[in-house]
Amino acid sequence: MLMSTMSRREFIEKTAVGSGAAGFLVASAANLAANPLGLPIGSQVWPMRSTLKDFPAFVEKLAGIGVTRLELCSPLGYGAEFSSLANPKEVSRILADHGLKAESSHFTLGELRKNQQKSIDWAKEIGITQMITASLGDGNGGNHPTLDQVKKAAEEYNRMAAVAAQAGMQQGLHNEGFELSIVEGKRTYDRLFDLLDPKLVKFQFQMSTITAGLVGAEYFLKYPGRFYSLHLQDVDMSDGSGGRHPQVALGKGSIDWVKTFTAAKVGGVKNYFVEQNWELTQQSVAYLKTLNV
Repeated sequence: MLMSTMSRREFIEKTAVGSGAAGFLVASAANLAANPLGLPIGSQVWPMRSTLKDFPAFVEKLAGIGVTRLELCSPLGYGAEFSSLANPKEVSRILADHGLKAESSHFTLGELRKNQQKSIDWAKEIGITQMITASLGDGNGGNHPTLDQVKKAAEEYNRMAAVAAQAGMQQGLHNEGFELSIVEGKRTYDRLFDLLDPKLVKFQFQMSTITAGLVGAEYFLKYPGRFYSLHLQDVDMSDGSGGRHPQVALGKGSIDWVKTFTAAKVGGVKNYFVEQNWELTQQSVAYLKTLNV
């Protein structure tokens, strides 16, 4: 997942080391005929964080293209770039003013270790019920863990998820470098489905990990009921120039979206968020409006 000048993976590694209403109504009515799974179209704020400082303008811009859900990043863990989200009551008001909601947010492993209750309190004031961590690599071997570190990470995350559950929250896990690693012949991500409590931890699938051999549809069918969220990107797997496969707008790459969303029903997916820059987000949202699965 390459986003802006720093990917979420790079951020995690770095921090681990240093430890319009009328227009909205028209758009909403127009979108009722499509949208995969009949779910609202969402967007993750991370790739567009450089424009997040003026949060009302940011929300208005997303609402203008038909986005009705935002997935946030906690300012308690993600820092200064997300300072406009620090006041949860204000965030909630601005979202409501533009007809948007935020039921999901990312939280760093470090902030949950330090003061999980503070993160929960911030989330509750906004209406967030899904607390997702991008990766379990922080302090657990990074992108190259041992089997003992994988087990330790899972035990710690189960404990955190139990606290979240007591507060009425659903803990979730994304898939980044740690999760993509191979430990003693088996991918860490697959081990985590056995190690993490299925009631306490659900999964959010990063579609761009197709570049590492992870195909969303296959995972949703293999682990029914374990997923509740998707991060949407498309990738042109036919273009390997420069050693990387370029990210493209949904519908313009190699991912079969009808197959993906059909399987997502089995996986248990409840929401999805386009996670791309502004240009690609516009194109991807437009594509989702045409897709009825």
